[in-house]
Amino acid sequence: MASIVFTTASGTTTVTAEDGSGAASVSIPRAGIQAYDADTTKNDVANTFTANQTFDNGIIEEYTAVTSSSNATTCNLNDGNNFSHTLTENTTFTFSNPAASGKVSSFTLKIVQDASASGYTVTWPAAVDWAAATAPTLTATADAVDYFVFITHDGGTTWYGFTAGQAMG
Repeated sequence: MASIVFTTASGTTTVTAEDGSGAASVSIPRAGIQAYDADTTKNDVANTFTANQTFDNGIIEEYTAVTSSSNATTCNLNDGNNFSHTLTENTTFTFSNPAASGKVSSFTLKIVQDASASGYTVTWPAAVDWAAATAPTLTATADAVDYFVFITHDGGTTWYGFTAGQAMG
């Protein structure tokens, strides 16, 4: 007859299984057992927080380099919130996977001209609303860096575009 026996002594729980051919035991220190806590989040899945969160030591985020293919470049918000792109051709940007309407998504985009000062251009999504309805002109010199910030609160129907800095390289 098989049996499982739990014994506790000196702060350790021992689990012994016996099936008639011998016993196998595992000892578990009480300090090593974590009780279920509904407020504990998992690190390997998406989490939704319904209360304000406080970060005392800052936030560290991914920095994702995106590339163009056939004159198209995508900033996928499932990949991060900070992007860089070194121009190798004229390209049209797409912004994908923003939060649903009523939630905010934002990201930064660093654009670097190529080393040959080719003067490549960017076409922004039609949903981007720039100040005075005028998209900025990229800096065309070799290795020039232009930085942009984009914010949406309506699921990407409108992206508010801001020039954070130009000719920074």
